[in-house]
Amino acid sequence: MKQLVVLLGTNASGKSDLGIRLAQHLGGEVVSADSRQVYRGLDLGTGKITPAQAGTVKHHLIDVADVSEYFSLAQYQRAAYGAIDSIGGAGKLPLLVGGTGLYISAIVEGYELVDVRPNEALRAELEPLPLAQLVGRLEKLDPEAAGRIDQGNRRRLIRAIEIASAGCANASARISSPRYTCLQLGLTWPREILEKRIEKRLRERLVHGMVEEVAGLRSRGVSDLQLDKLGLEYRYITRYLRGELGTLDNLCLQLGVAIRQFAKGQLTWFKRDSRIIWLDPFKDYFQEACERIREWEETLPPTP
Repeated sequence: MKQLVVLLGTNASGKSDLGIRLAQHLGGEVVSADSRQVYRGLDLGTGKITPAQAGTVKHHLIDVADVSEYFSLAQYQRAAYGAIDSIGGAGKLPLLVGGTGLYISAIVEGYELVDVRPNEALRAELEPLPLAQLVGRLEKLDPEAAGRIDQGNRRRLIRAIEIASAGCANASARISSPRYTCLQLGLTWPREILEKRIEKRLRERLVHGMVEEVAGLRSRGVSDLQLDKLGLEYRYITRYLRGELGTLDNLCLQLGVAIRQFAKGQLTWFKRDSRIIWLDPFKDYFQEACERIREWEETLPPTP
């Protein structure tokens, strides 16, 4: 199988910067594994690389869809497979970099996915329901999916019900033979340090125009409902712009709490995979990653 280096981790862990450094050093290209960076116009709120960074290393799966478009996990998987195979076929090292656990698992595990279109009528019915009712409904339709999903994630619960209601129970995440030989490297920090990094990054993005970014999306016709579904920064800033959160300081406080909770959920997802090698936050991330990749490559069979 072809080789793939995966660089994953929590928000504000330094994944993007490390991915660029490794790609430059190893002659590789980056494939994004971020469920929101696929959308054009979501820049500061998603931590998208800057134009200057984009000029140093080629990135794939960024800005490939309009925010109003439907872009499914199955579409992402197909596009990521194509990018990874193209990079490897050119003799370069593909690096899958991001923090969306489901996207990473879809590539690493080789999920067999069904591409069920959105059912707007069903979504309208499900949106008002409390989480407990959504979980109960999914348990009746697809017990396996209910046991696997993050039961605190409303959007994913509704999507799983949508898939199961289309007659595809147990089809949304069946496992097939993995397509790649993967080395998974994880990045995070002790909780206190990570929280400070999250707060610092949030305040910097607010200073650089994140509120204005969301206001611009609204002025261009992106609905508040669409922005709410994008979660975190887009959800809370939309509420702030509607006058529901009061001051900018209160926005920063509430959004910071939500991002910290999200990072905790990311870590819980990744910690389930014992194959992930977690880099030591108190060492040089770059040097340790290079050493791990070199050691891994020495274990691989010769290329025929």
